[in-house]
Amino acid sequence: MNKLYRKLAWINIKSNKHFYFPYLLTGIVSVMMFYCTRTMQGNEGLKHVRGGVNIITILSLGIVVIGFFISILLFYTNSFIMKRRKKELGVYNILGMEKYHIAKVMFWEILATYFISVGMGLLLGILFNKLLTMFLYRLTGLEESIPFYISKSGCLQTMALFGAIYLATFGYNFMKIQLSNPIELLRSSNTGEREPKTKILMTVIGVVCLGIAYYISITTEKPLEALTLFFVAVILVIIGTYCLFTAGSIAFLKILRKNKAYYYQTRHFTAVSGMIYRMKQNAVGLANICILSTMVLVMISTTISMYIGLEDELDSRYKAEMGMEIYFSEVPSKETRQQLLERIRLCIRENSRTILEETEDFSMGATGVWTENGIFFPKEKIDFNDDLFVLITVMTKENYEKISGNTINVLKEGEIAFVSQMPFTEDKIVFNQTEYSIAEHVAFPKGQQEEEKIYGLIGKGDVYLIVADETAFQEVIQKINTTFLEIPDRTPPKVTYRLDIDIDGTAEEKIACAAAIRREMGQLENGAYMYMESRQEGYADFLAINGALFFLGLFLGSMFLMVTVLIIYYKQISEGYEDKERFAIMQKVGMSRTEVKGAIRTQVQTVFFLPLVMAAIHLAAAFPMLKRLLAILNLRNEILFAWCLIGTVLLFGVIYLIVFFVTSRSYYKIVGEQ
Repeated sequence: MNKLYRKLAWINIKSNKHFYFPYLLTGIVSVMMFYCTRTMQGNEGLKHVRGGVNIITILSLGIVVIGFFISILLFYTNSFIMKRRKKELGVYNILGMEKYHIAKVMFWEILATYFISVGMGLLLGILFNKLLTMFLYRLTGLEESIPFYISKSGCLQTMALFGAIYLATFGYNFMKIQLSNPIELLRSSNTGEREPKTKILMTVIGVVCLGIAYYISITTEKPLEALTLFFVAVILVIIGTYCLFTAGSIAFLKILRKNKAYYYQTRHFTAVSGMIYRMKQNAVGLANICILSTMVLVMISTTISMYIGLEDELDSRYKAEMGMEIYFSEVPSKETRQQLLERIRLCIRENSRTILEETEDFSMGATGVWTENGIFFPKEKIDFNDDLFVLITVMTKENYEKISGNTINVLKEGEIAFVSQMPFTEDKIVFNQTEYSIAEHVAFPKGQQEEEKIYGLIGKGDVYLIVADETAFQEVIQKINTTFLEIPDRTPPKVTYRLDIDIDGTAEEKIACAAAIRREMGQLENGAYMYMESRQEGYADFLAINGALFFLGLFLGSMFLMVTVLIIYYKQISEGYEDKERFAIMQKVGMSRTEVKGAIRTQVQTVFFLPLVMAAIHLAAAFPMLKRLLAILNLRNEILFAWCLIGTVLLFGVIYLIVFFVTSRSYYKIVGEQ
């Protein structure tokens, strides 16, 4: 008996090959993608190379995302197949097969689908895994050898995941059959749609949701706030898109119907009237296409711009090849600073490197609150959400002029130059119960203004107190330390001696020199310690992160594109079968094949490109927020991002056109061949 069920299952798959082939192909590609990602994530070699941990983290995130969307994709695809097969299953029921027997046939169909998808997918995954790993290594700058191997854990996890997906799919299909009666199954394909009403409330909700999302994107200035509100905006865009496609598309078609000059043409009349009656199901599919298209465009454009703009990110992040900050509990003397500088210079010479440029400065940073009368240090814990919160940097006139390029007039004893992000026009401040005359209000440094545009203000922002010389600096620091010692659980801020040094050499030589300086300066006297960063080491880390993100963006973008194409294909095929009888009647009453083809073209074109246009509008509105999010990741080249976005849209548009021509041809083959 089981042999009969297996035979029926195989016959069903072959007879519905135009539905099952894309479904099987989707399963095979999904299995391959999941296995390859899981195998690369579990690559032991990545744990032992610089940047490898970051790559593993990003791939781990990719596994979760891929697994989640694969489940949705296979369920979504299965729903199209089941919709077309209800009549066939109803015939089985009428001919005497009980639902239990139909369930057996469906089980063998799912089992065959599972073995074909998982078997072929794992085979392709094993064959192409090394190639994809080589591509990942190339993107991330890794030069390790890649042996060919088969991941047992990857195979088992892939088999388990897809086994669970297909088993859940079988349960869903059986439940649908169990809850239906034979007559409903037989008549399911002939069930008509009532003309949908124009839902004003839903249209308003859609417009409001999109309006709020666009407003958030355009007006949110602080990138940290943009990061928080980004997901809120995404949810609003999804809700707004579904509402507008569901309600707005019906209103649009009814407007076309009211336009007699347009509507009362053979191809327009047929297309518009047909779409109005089935717009409920069309709207959901079109909204899905729009959202997925937007996701593809955002994901690929952002990751490719980060990868291409690597040098811009490094220039934003690092002032020089090596940046060193040495922290002291008190102001270091000139002799101490000179000795430290000479130790570093000697270490560089011992590594056969030459200093190309060097700058030094020292300062002290502290926290406080801004009041109407000046700046006071509080005696309680600072709240970073406090609107009066302020970051204070104390520097000498000489050091400030060196790092900012601004010139300050001569300062007398008790005088300061005042620099702030917020407007302040007073001629004095009270600082730790000591009054200082403001000799000059200095413009905020241009570089710091750029930082403000990117990161925004925290509280009242940054304040610089510029004093005349080291003696005045020492006096201010002593008062600050005294104040902080009176605050429970607070330690006095450190005095920072900063060095920025550029050296010659290859990437390996610069990294080796940085490592030598760390060893040399690892232990300092009197509680001082050093923090150091190297641009060349940062290059390796940035390349690993950006390369892995670009790889994952291409991977996920390809998956979302596959979903989009599949939805378009099934949408066209299912509508083709639904329209077949309608167009057959039209031909019988005198409509020519040319007119049928024209009506088909109009029907497809009228709605087909709406998702792409809407996705482009979403991208245009999201551009301000996306560029601020990229600024957090040190990519501040807006022109580069804009060109990457335009290029991605154009490429996607070409692919979309190809899909349009292919699917419309399939639609015509079904509808036009009467």
